[in-house]
Amino acid sequence: MGRAFQNRKESMAKTADAKTKVYSKYGREIYVCAKAGGTDPNGNLALRGLMERAKKDQVPSHVIDKALDKASGAGGEDFSAARYEGFGPGNVMVIVDCLTDNPNRTFGDVRGCFTKTKSKIGTPGSVSHMFDHCAIFSFAGSDEDAVLEALMEADVDVTDIEQEGERITVFAPHTDYAKAKQALLDAFGEIDFEVDEIQFLPQTTTPVEGDDVVMFEKFLGMLNELDDVQNVYHSGELPEESDS
Repeated sequence: MGRAFQNRKESMAKTADAKTKVYSKYGREIYVCAKAGGTDPNGNLALRGLMERAKKDQVPSHVIDKALDKASGAGGEDFSAARYEGFGPGNVMVIVDCLTDNPNRTFGDVRGCFTKTKSKIGTPGSVSHMFDHCAIFSFAGSDEDAVLEALMEADVDVTDIEQEGERITVFAPHTDYAKAKQALLDAFGEIDFEVDEIQFLPQTTTPVEGDDVVMFEKFLGMLNELDDVQNVYHSGELPEESDS
C-alpha cells in the first residue's frame, strides 16, 4: 500500500499563481468542513487536520481565518461535493474530487479535460471500486504494537500499519477517520502528523509510458488548473524522472 500512497496525487508547481490556487482550494475546503462540523477544531477533528495540513503547506493564517469567519456566519456560499471518475491517458484510472457552487459548470470543465486529452469520463462507480477509500495518519514513532493496540481498543478497523525507520503510517477505512484520530490522540497525546487525511488509494497501479507520459501530465495539469477541483487520485505509475 505504501507505493500507492506515495503516488497518491499530483503536486502543483510552486509558482505564485499555483500558490494562489492552493490557498483558494484550502479556503474552500476549510469553509465547507467548518460549515458542516463546526468551527472549533477541537470538536471537529477533520477541520483540525485540514488546518494543520494547510499550515504545513504555508497557507497564510488570514486565509484560514477568513474561511472560518465565513463559515461561522449565517448564509454564505453553498458548495457541494462532486466526484467524477474515468480513464485518463494510458488507460489510467482517475478520480476527481470537487467542491462546487455550480455542478453543471464543474461537470463541463472536468469533462473538457477528459475530452481534450482523448480520455474517457465514466459513470459513478466506474473506477472507484478499484480504489480503497482510506483514512491515513503518518507520524514519528517506533512502537507499532502500541499503536495497533490503541486503535484496536477503540474498535478501529485497522487496514494496515507500516513502519519505516522512526515513522509509522496507519491506514483505516475512511469511515473510521475521527475514531482513529481520537484514539491516537488519547493514547499518545499531541501528535505532529506528517499526514492526516482521507484519500483514495489504487488497489493496482498502471505504468504510464512513452507518449502517454506527456499527455497524462497535460491531463493532470488541466484538472489542477480548475478552481473547483480539490484532489485528483489516479492509478498511474509515472517514470521516476517525471516530476508529477
